[in-house]
Amino acid sequence: MATSSSNSKPGRDKVVLAYSGGLDTSVDIRWLQDNYNVDVVAISVDVGQPETDGEEIVARALRNGAIRADFFDVRKEFVEEYVWPLVKANGLYQDVYPLSTAIARPLMAKTLVKIAHEEGAKYIAHGCTGKGNDQVRFDAGIAAQDPSIKIIAPQREWVCSRDEEIDYAAENGVEIKAKKDSPYSRDENLWGASCECGAIENAWAEPPAGAWIHTVAPEEAPDTPTVIELEFEKGVPVALNGEKMDGVSLINKLNEIAGANGVGRIDHVEDRLVGIKSRETYECPAAVVIIAAHKAIEAMTLQREVLDFKKDIEKKFCRMVYDGQWFGGLREPINAFIDKTQEFVAGTVRMKLYKGSCTVIGRKSPYSLYDTGLATYSKDTEDTFDHKAAMGFIYVWGLPDSTAAKAHGKK
Repeated sequence: MATSSSNSKPGRDKVVLAYSGGLDTSVDIRWLQDNYNVDVVAISVDVGQPETDGEEIVARALRNGAIRADFFDVRKEFVEEYVWPLVKANGLYQDVYPLSTAIARPLMAKTLVKIAHEEGAKYIAHGCTGKGNDQVRFDAGIAAQDPSIKIIAPQREWVCSRDEEIDYAAENGVEIKAKKDSPYSRDENLWGASCECGAIENAWAEPPAGAWIHTVAPEEAPDTPTVIELEFEKGVPVALNGEKMDGVSLINKLNEIAGANGVGRIDHVEDRLVGIKSRETYECPAAVVIIAAHKAIEAMTLQREVLDFKKDIEKKFCRMVYDGQWFGGLREPINAFIDKTQEFVAGTVRMKLYKGSCTVIGRKSPYSLYDTGLATYSKDTEDTFDHKAAMGFIYVWGLPDSTAAKAHGKK
């Protein structure tokens, strides 16, 4: 979808604005015009934000003075090129956060640079604040693709409150949807939703009910567990409950099922890249279930040494995503290693969803390293393990320590 208007003025430089249609970026259109004397190209990137009306977002941007407004549906690319690599890496920042906001930023930065090149724009602008991580992700991601493009961050230059922005909009005829009684700042996409500000900033207080909008309260979830089956091929989920699905459909459906069971709520005090600790709440129903299932199928199909080494690589990958280093040159070889580990990560995982919990209750794989004959203690099952071989193994395994004990004992 693309629309343009006649608001352009001869001789003006252009700025490509990452436009969400929300308060900050709606106000930014006018602020950029007034403070930088530029023509604004407003670009919205659809990575699965719920209830997104692309036509309305484009129309509002144009009414607020943009010379061009586009709405790009990149959900398929988002899942296949960004979310699935994250799943293969069991992507959890600090072992908690599924990186739902962070993983969308490199795709947005890529789209902004593409449009800036098309428009011959001198600037790219975004609505990030000076305290958040996203400013780093956008700035670093853009610079890594084209360091000649200058970055403008209005909220970083014009430090103001939400109420002050709303007043500015009223005074300057900027059309917005936000109201002063909206206490939270949210970011949402297919992979999850984040919520901060307001009452959430009190780390001792339980998040109020209004902080959660995509998941049922666990105590209000159904009294009967919901059992699902996820099928994987090469580390990627390809079917839900026996039905083959594309990635976007599978995530959407699983968000619905898991959210209805209260699964996916996260309350986390995390370390931001800018050096502060921040209390955030996240709702990531599908992400929580898929990553738990992926870990289960990996445990069945990968050797211990591969699993152990991969954990170190996963940690580095997650930090790169969180820290905005997608385009830094290291991600590609890391992804190549992770992809190689996923060659035989295939099979089906059965999960029980119940009042906020997500439990693996079964798994099977054509490449399973779990051998019942080797593992069994039952006399009713053929035991293929060579018990006598254990003695020699233990002797050799313990030989370095027993030799050291003898030598040290002489002292």
